[in-house]
Amino acid sequence: MPFTLRKHKAIKDKKIQIFLIQNLGLDPKVGQRLTSKGRIFDENMNTINTGDVIPTDYIYIAVFEGMTKGLKPLLEFKDFAIFDKPTNLMVHPISKNTPYSLLDEIRYHFGENANLIHRIDAETSGLVIVGKNKQSEIDLKEMFQEKKYHKSYLAIVQGELKEEITINKGLDREGKAIGVRMMVCDKGKESITIIKPIKYNKEKDLTLIEALPLTGRQHQIRVHLHSIGHTILGDPIYGVDDENAENYLNKTLSEEDRFTVTKSNRLWLHANYLEFEYKNVTYKIFSKNRDLYKEFLF
Repeated sequence: MPFTLRKHKAIKDKKIQIFLIQNLGLDPKVGQRLTSKGRIFDENMNTINTGDVIPTDYIYIAVFEGMTKGLKPLLEFKDFAIFDKPTNLMVHPISKNTPYSLLDEIRYHFGENANLIHRIDAETSGLVIVGKNKQSEIDLKEMFQEKKYHKSYLAIVQGELKEEITINKGLDREGKAIGVRMMVCDKGKESITIIKPIKYNKEKDLTLIEALPLTGRQHQIRVHLHSIGHTILGDPIYGVDDENAENYLNKTLSEEDRFTVTKSNRLWLHANYLEFEYKNVTYKIFSKNRDLYKEFLF
């Protein structure tokens, strides 16, 4: 997300926090975040920190401005929009050096008050809800926190899965070499996923499945499927050794090695359906992305 400096006429010798609130009309929390993250500078490009007085007649505030690569929302409503995110796109920047994320498109289309309601992994494709203003963000996030929604995923898994299965296995961090890796354990947080087989490809020994997570734990679908011997095709963290998983996370795993150890160059998990109620209207939304079907069939 591009980093832009905005110039503001300041009041010299006034405390920066008071100036941001009284003169620029910023929320105190926003002002605190800007100073604590070192995003405010004087005319000499020296950082102005929390509690400092303004030393120059002008200040510069570093803001992130969204850029576009042509990705448009799948659907747009008055208060929110739905994006059909492609694979290999982070929903949110992880640092100032992240060149592009879904948040870029969100801010480009809807302005700086628009925000993500929930997240999916970078390699997971599919539906993501975006609040277009602060109030809709609050309302929709509350809906997610209270689990007042239904969603389902499609995935391509290794091996043949013949019958519907409900996986009720607690999840916790593995706590070993791969810090993001989760594991099933009796004392972990309650995690339930319903898995429904759709079609088996005998030639490829792959099954197309629908996954309905009844809880929302990190990597839940991936871990649950791996735990029953049906790892998702292309998963670079579950079903691979620690060295390859670490190389993937450090971005040093070549595409050739990735394909060798996971049998694909992407994670074949797709957020396919969302159903929720907002302001007494029920929304039922399906993804239009068909990449997963193509990979499974051909």
